[in-house]
Amino acid sequence: MSIEIDVLNGGASWPMVEPLFKAVWPPDAVEKLPWAGIVFAHAELRVLVQAEAEGVVCHVGIYRREVRWNALLFCEPHNAPFYVGRGWKPFEGEIYAEQPAGRIRFDAIAPYVHDIRRAPRQGVIDLCGLPW
Repeated sequence: MSIEIDVLNGGASWPMVEPLFKAVWPPDAVEKLPWAGIVFAHAELRVLVQAEAEGVVCHVGIYRREVRWNALLFCEPHNAPFYVGRGWKPFEGEIYAEQPAGRIRFDAIAPYVHDIRRAPRQGVIDLCGLPW
């Protein structure tokens, strides 16, 4: 068995990972989720894991943003216990993000912070662009 790991341009790699997105989040399932109408940023880079027979089996999108505070994570409720068990804490303030129609309060997916260095748990965080 052969496995390759590649780092590719986000836009150029989209055709390779789109089938994974559709398998995990089929359009008929997405339309029922709280974040169905949200426009998300496209990854600038992607790390792809490819198996010889299956093709792309996993990927991670990399997004570059200017950050003033520690890590910020958005996760769906069923994933929260995994991250909380690893030290992530709920952010109880307000999150803002850009959308095609303008700036919105982003509350479709719960935010978490990690106390690497005094992460804020309240206040206002502006994503300064589309959510990721």
